[in-house]
Amino acid sequence: MAFILDQTKSIANHFLAELRDAQIQQDSMRFRRNMERLGEIFAYEISKTMRFTEREFETSLGTASVQVMNELPVLATILRAGLPLHQGLLNYFDRADSAFISAYRKTTKGHNFIIKIEYISAPSLDDKILVVADPMIATGESMVLCCKELLAQYKIKELHIVGVIACKVGIEHIKANLPKAKLWIGSVDEELTTKSYIVPGLGDAGDLSFGVKE
Repeated sequence: MAFILDQTKSIANHFLAELRDAQIQQDSMRFRRNMERLGEIFAYEISKTMRFTEREFETSLGTASVQVMNELPVLATILRAGLPLHQGLLNYFDRADSAFISAYRKTTKGHNFIIKIEYISAPSLDDKILVVADPMIATGESMVLCCKELLAQYKIKELHIVGVIACKVGIEHIKANLPKAKLWIGSVDEELTTKSYIVPGLGDAGDLSFGVKE
């Protein structure tokens, strides 16, 4: 299953447009906020797939029957670029536990790269719904490696993957390697450069959010 946000006309398209706009990108605070807004929208959409139970609540004037979620997901993100997107998800799933993954591209002598995971900080994910967020899904290798590491350690009940901009190649790689995962994507681009950057994409989401790294 793959849900593509920009296939439906909504205010989300406006946030996606601002994230891509090179002029607006110069305002890092606005860039982070737009990532956060999209995280909130994804949280709302993901919540529609979750299980609910009707409960009664006392108001000052009577009793109201309300459908409430049976459980909260655990929210995970890949540092550092995923932090604003993670915050948006957390704004809505505001009592959810969080997990953090440190992973990076290590370039080899042949100018290829491998994905290295430095550490994972997570609560128990056994029998949990897990939402893993990363703004950019290029080849999909980082996401697949991180999710497989978590799946090897825990018996995860349900896996959701969130990405703001994804390349078609990356989506297919995730589907092939994590067939049970549900994908939530903002927009899909066709092209990937030889260095595995998405075109037109939006650039380096981590640098645009927090400043250029050395």
